[in-house]
Amino acid sequence: MVDPDDLVAVEALLGRPPAGAFEVVVRHADGSPLVIANAPLLDDGTPMPTRYWLVGEPERARVGRLESEGGVNRSEAEVDADELEAAHRRYAAERDALIPPTHTGPRPSGGVGGTRRGVKCLHAHYAWHLAGGDDPVGRWVAARLDPSATGAGGPYDPADQPPDHQEPTQP
Repeated sequence: MVDPDDLVAVEALLGRPPAGAFEVVVRHADGSPLVIANAPLLDDGTPMPTRYWLVGEPERARVGRLESEGGVNRSEAEVDADELEAAHRRYAAERDALIPPTHTGPRPSGGVGGTRRGVKCLHAHYAWHLAGGDDPVGRWVAARLDPSATGAGGPYDPADQPPDHQEPTQP
């Protein structure tokens, strides 16, 4: 059962009610949700390929800027393809292990964010990385969001951080 305060916070961050079960797996230092882990099936039985979802701000906006600056293509070109393929397999195995053995309907497919090959969404990779996943694209994103990466063309801007911003922690 999701904590009622988490449900309200996640709904506000998403701008809509969540369509399935989830748990907050990474929080900001102030306790607000940063990453949620989704169940592999939504409440109506629809497959949910995205296990880890980046919901926190300002991280979500910063990753969005990185994507809009060509980050998906850059990450795919710079990350080892074999390492990425192995990450997709690990992600899918973790998610698929949560599907009840009695489930007979459609199942989620693909790896990180439902991707079968390459990179589709930096948010999903970064969310899994923050939740402790061994994700080379998540590490790539983290390196570009880190304050020391500003010289490397990363989108980090200290002005984006609220005065009381603290680094994320796991629950």
